Amino acid sequence: MAEGRKMAEGRILVVEDEHIVAMGIKRMLKSLGYTVTGVASSGKDAISKAESTFPDVVLMDIMLKGDMDGVEAAKEIRERFNVPVVYLTAYSDTNILERAKKTEPFGYIIKPFDEKDLHSSLEVALHRYRKEKEKLEMDQEK
Repeated sequence: MAEGRKMAEGRILVVEDEHIVAMGIKRMLKSLGYTVTGVASSGKDAISKAESTFPDVVLMDIMLKGDMDGVEAAKEIRERFNVPVVYLTAYSDTNILERAKKTEPFGYIIKPFDEKDLHSSLEVALHRYRKEKEKLEMDQEK
């Protein structure tokens, strides 16, 4: 832990189909102070875990095993549960980026990444999510 850095707070669902990569991300998140609500390896699993674990942010790999990729899963998670998604991917090609942008992600991290990249992207996403939630709650009170 770096000197003077406060521990992060937030509940993160990790969606990554490569088990070793997922465990590395989970370890990194925990060392930063985040709570990992679960690890999913497919789009359907991600939707199910988002529904049952109530994460603040979903860290979503785009290329997943199965018939649903991360972009499709993110779209459904955002629509059904209003949970923000930060993409985590080795792919930065234009077509994938265009599809991903339509789901209004709260971040896009290119692999390989380091702990600082992950931390700053998640902090921005969590801040934006909390601001949106506050605004929504204030609008509902009016």
